[in-house]
Amino acid sequence: MSTPRPLRLGTRGSDLALWQSRHVAARIAALPGAPEVELVVIRTAGDNIADVPLSQVAGKAFFTREIEEALLSGEVDLAVHSLKDLATEMPSGLAIGAVLERQDPRDVLLAAAPVTLDTLPAGARVGTSSLRRKALLARARPDLVAVELRGNVPTRIRRLLEGRYDAIVLAAAGVNRLGLTAEVREHLDPERFLPAVAQGAMAVQLRSADSETTRWVASLDDGPTRASTAAERALLGRLEGGCQIPVGAFAEVAGGKLRLRAAVCALDGRRVVAGQRGVLARPAA
Repeated sequence: MSTPRPLRLGTRGSDLALWQSRHVAARIAALPGAPEVELVVIRTAGDNIADVPLSQVAGKAFFTREIEEALLSGEVDLAVHSLKDLATEMPSGLAIGAVLERQDPRDVLLAAAPVTLDTLPAGARVGTSSLRRKALLARARPDLVAVELRGNVPTRIRRLLEGRYDAIVLAAAGVNRLGLTAEVREHLDPERFLPAVAQGAMAVQLRSADSETTRWVASLDDGPTRASTAAERALLGRLEGGCQIPVGAFAEVAGGKLRLRAAVCALDGRRVVAGQRGVLARPAA
């Protein structure tokens, strides 16, 4: 029996991106007769432009465009993304081959001191690059000061420990995957602090016509996670949002039903449009 050709997996070079890509590579390698998986590190605009607020960046593929171009050109066979980074409108010829089981979708508050969102002192500086987090912070604690924070997860935590911020807000999944939980002070309740669309989920992207790679990736797909994130992404697509709209959404599948909660906030947190609905048979509806 011939050895299958190696699969080339495109990934960003951050610690979190490499962790996620190695995780997927290991899952594929564990399959009977699986090919080797070679990681190909690709720098994206999001890696090259680290000093501009995400809300001011043009386009919705800031962290993925160069990787998607490598997929379309055949330079790589598959790519692993944080699903929240993938635009809801995918380039023609590409598809999501698998959505892995979602990990903790919540945001977490990190601080050097033992504080929570409610016990932070008035005027405390809270670091985040997300309009959603800034709006929700303003709604929950209008006396706090949201301060721009870019960089990968270790860089953000280092800046916190250097004293540049009193606290920072990050995605729990990324912090957990890297084992950087020492400064986590609170897991923010998604009923009060709705997470980003698809937060905590990883996606494997590939060429839609590549049946061989699709076959290897298919077993990684988690049905409930695909359904819940499809509902969240459908909402975001209808709002035509990316990093430029303060929108939070969280869908859960339980008892054969899908429940989607979502909210769009004013930047100052004073106005919120929220609602919930769901039909599991048509999660994108």
